[in-house]
Amino acid sequence: MSPRQETVTKAAAAAAAAAARCSERLLGPPARMGAKEFFGRTLQKGAFLRWSQKYQLLGSKEPEEEAEEETELKAIEHEKEVTALSPKEACKCHVDDLAKMLQVDLQKGLPEFSVLQRRVKHGWNEFVADKSEPVWKKYLDQFKNPLILLLLASALVSIITKEYEDAVSITMAVIIVVTVAFIQEHRSEKSLEELNKLVPPECNCLREGKLQHLLARELVPGDIVCLSTGDRVPADIRLIEVTDFLVDESSFTGEAEPCSKNDGILAEAGDMTTLSNIAFMGTLVRYGKGKGIVIGTAENSQFGEVFKMMQAEETPKTPLQKSMDKLGKQLTLASFCIIGLLMLIGWLQGKHLLDMFTIGVSLAVAAIPEGLPIVVTVTLVLGVLRMAKKRVIVKKLPIVETLGCCNVICSDKTGTLTANEMTVTQLVTSDGFKAEVSGVGYNGEGNVYLLPSREVIKEFSNISVGKLVEAGCVANNAIIRKTTVMGQPTEGALIALAMKMELSNIKDAYVRTKEIPFSSEQKWMAVKCTLKNQGPEEVYFMKGAFQEVMQHCTMFNSSGISLPLTPQQKATYAQEEKHMGSLGLRGQFAARCSCTPLHVFSYAPG
Repeated sequence: MSPRQETVTKAAAAAAAAAARCSERLLGPPARMGAKEFFGRTLQKGAFLRWSQKYQLLGSKEPEEEAEEETELKAIEHEKEVTALSPKEACKCHVDDLAKMLQVDLQKGLPEFSVLQRRVKHGWNEFVADKSEPVWKKYLDQFKNPLILLLLASALVSIITKEYEDAVSITMAVIIVVTVAFIQEHRSEKSLEELNKLVPPECNCLREGKLQHLLARELVPGDIVCLSTGDRVPADIRLIEVTDFLVDESSFTGEAEPCSKNDGILAEAGDMTTLSNIAFMGTLVRYGKGKGIVIGTAENSQFGEVFKMMQAEETPKTPLQKSMDKLGKQLTLASFCIIGLLMLIGWLQGKHLLDMFTIGVSLAVAAIPEGLPIVVTVTLVLGVLRMAKKRVIVKKLPIVETLGCCNVICSDKTGTLTANEMTVTQLVTSDGFKAEVSGVGYNGEGNVYLLPSREVIKEFSNISVGKLVEAGCVANNAIIRKTTVMGQPTEGALIALAMKMELSNIKDAYVRTKEIPFSSEQKWMAVKCTLKNQGPEEVYFMKGAFQEVMQHCTMFNSSGISLPLTPQQKATYAQEEKHMGSLGLRGQFAARCSCTPLHVFSYAPG
């Protein structure tokens, strides 16, 4: 071996020994590890190996790189165990204090080794139901029906009394009933499992200084998550930055109205509805943008508490199951009564008790309706198949009958019985032009017709209608992606209207410099913009309720010319607004350029 080769070999041996000592400090002796600890430390070891692979032969790296790697190794060794925080604790913490508790850099997010270590303790951010029963146990559970047990007992008695044909027929009937019910329910369970895998929840997470698009199940406490309109909140999150942030918490509170969130510190933590700086797992972002720190995942979240309660709750029996159980008990009692009565009569008449017992059992078996379970099961299966044609999966057979027992259904209208969509149907401008809009949904299908000529309007072919649509489109925060609106339905209707007039890109001609968001108290929103590449001139757009917009206006538009707004004009607009309301339309009003030109929208409820 040459001197150079010997030097290289010694250097490699020294590096391997150093890595082994560091690995032993991190992982400990393997002999004393339990299964769970070994799995966790193996994950840590996997993370360590990724860094150790960076090491080369001694003297081949810059001192700065070696110092950086040593810092990473020390950070791994000193990583403290992080525990999840409850929403009531996190809402009272300052952002910096919270970052220290969860050991996260607010600007860079968590490093990869911290994510792996925390996942060992907290697991994946997903709910795992109790371990599913084996298939054979599910099959045997079908025999727990009292009527099925009674039929099996009658088959056993038939064998004892040497009525083999009856025993075979009863047994075959039971097997058919149980097998059909099991197969149908098993198929439904598999279909539900596949549906759950189709669209796994995702999120945008800041890690190692980069915004990454991840599956929600990969989150751990301390992750920095960015939220925007249309996102499903992937975990319990303490908000640290918000912009006009509205969250739909109807899954918890039942309230359809989105609640406003902020990033302030709460002095006291009340019930869940008062925690305005917490976004709960499973809720939906209706409007705005937000950024926050994950404080609880999976079962450590508020949604996890609900999940645990659901797991502890026993599934109630359906009306059909209760009726079948009652019938089975009644038949059993009647059978014993018949057998006892016949034995008593025979004993009083001096006949052999065994003969009387045989006669009593035969009568009792004859009284049991062997065909009833078959008829019930086949009927339920036909109901399940009919529901499947309407794209409904029924997990348990008796639930089909439960649906038939409903005589009153209490349901929220918006988004349940209706599509939660708004569509612009009529336009009225401040100078008297009227237009009709065709087409429904959040797409560009349809046209805008000027009345009474039925002329199709595109872009600014009619200046008054064009400015009307422009105001509704610019003072707007909704986005339409593949016929789905991200934002408020009312604003989505205005974007769809702009698409029909080929003005959907008009918003890009402006740079928004300020926004006053809509609130239920002020009933209007406004934006201040400047035209791109056209000097510093400021343009204002405003939309909202008729009375609120009207009180800010002093001029009105007449074919592109601003004229003073007179009391007669105001009375005309008020009359038009009242007329639209009588037609069941919802009015939305807009103003442009220092609130000078006035326009009127109307919507058909969706």
